[in-house]
Amino acid sequence: MEIRPFRWCFIGTGTLAKQVAEEITASGRHAVSSVCSRKFENAVRFAEAYGGTAYADPKTAMDHADAVYVVTPHPQHYPYVRQAIEQGKPVLCEKPFTVRASETRELFELARKKGVYIVEGMWTWFAPAALKVLEWVESGVTGEIRQVDTDYLVNVLNYAPRLTDPNLAGGAILDSGVYPVTYLYRLFGKPVSVKCSGKTVNGVDLSDEIELVFQNGLKCRIALSICDDAGREWLRIRGTKADIFVDHFHYADSAELTAKDGSLIERFEGRTTLLNEFDLAAREIRAGKKESEYIPPRATLDVMEILDECRRQIGLVYPFEK
Repeated sequence: MEIRPFRWCFIGTGTLAKQVAEEITASGRHAVSSVCSRKFENAVRFAEAYGGTAYADPKTAMDHADAVYVVTPHPQHYPYVRQAIEQGKPVLCEKPFTVRASETRELFELARKKGVYIVEGMWTWFAPAALKVLEWVESGVTGEIRQVDTDYLVNVLNYAPRLTDPNLAGGAILDSGVYPVTYLYRLFGKPVSVKCSGKTVNGVDLSDEIELVFQNGLKCRIALSICDDAGREWLRIRGTKADIFVDHFHYADSAELTAKDGSLIERFEGRTTLLNEFDLAAREIRAGKKESEYIPPRATLDVMEILDECRRQIGLVYPFEK
């Protein structure tokens, strides 16, 4: 029996929303059924390009879909996800799930009470290359892991105005830091301690250094920047028997396992797509699941608590939090 395309309500019509809509509709497995944006004319243009109907009212837009995809600036995640839960609509919400952990906790508690499925849109969780790295780490092929370094040093100041807007929770920690923190959480669990230092300008953090220390004493270093022309984004894991290297780790299509003498043991290749998270969410929603098995609520909340602690240590408080 042929399954009809899964119908999504898009809340948000920015750069990422367009990228997602193009990819998922091309698959034939998903459709944009409704769109809502702060500016109605943006919703109209989006619907003309990717399908569906534009609505000025988010409630009405949510009513005309199987599930809601929230892809707005960070501070708007919480109210839209809450509204969807109140309407009984499943939600896929972009990272970071909310601005702070208390909001994330509240939304998952409400969703559990109402019996509504919600999940974070973190594509790295089930990227093929990331899964292979997890497999290598868990297999012990690296030997004892002694050092982990993650650099996410890019200049994305022109990507979107929200990145430098404190009123939209701009900065490196929430926009970029969520990726390496989530990646390392997936590999090693929740750290026992977090240290963070950062450079803030005009109310947002432009660069940060984070150290995560795990139960076994392993220290992982993360360097973040949204204004660095180095354009370096990679993850390196050094073990006593072998090393792992992943270039452009948060959307990598490959990963390398090398011996200590530098010779290649294995090179894995597998395409990372935005489509994967939509397929998985739709499958779980259609199966009637109330919580995601592929990104557990506890994981999303743990990561948000780490990001909270980073912000606390550098004194990063947004205007709407004061």
